[in-house]
Amino acid sequence: MRAEDHELEPSPPRLRGRVARSRSIGTKLTPDEEKRIVAAAEAEGKVPSEWARDLLLGGAASAIRGELDMHIFTELVGLQMLLMGALEPLLRGETRTTDQVANLFRQVQTNKAAKAQELLAKRGQKKETQ
Repeated sequence: MRAEDHELEPSPPRLRGRVARSRSIGTKLTPDEEKRIVAAAEAEGKVPSEWARDLLLGGAASAIRGELDMHIFTELVGLQMLLMGALEPLLRGETRTTDQVANLFRQVQTNKAAKAQELLAKRGQKKETQ
């Protein structure tokens, strides 16, 4: 095979130490919406496109953080379930067999995500009624 047969895509050009921005995401706005966006951008000393770009990238990062936060919350709920399930019988002076402890671990693993969702739903209902 000849070298010409292996055309390599050139790497994107770099501008002042960064990759060139070559992709766009567009949306349509009403005149009133456009005025609000221009005003918000000007208030931050930015042009509307840079303001919107920063907002979009921040939203994307927030979505990723939200997933991580939910994972952490679910694990905390699991720890709470484990502690409550293990300590309550111990405080009553009861002992647990290895099988009972293993069963508790399985129950926590099975139910922690649903319990976390339930707790968040209850929190959301309380906020709506306030």
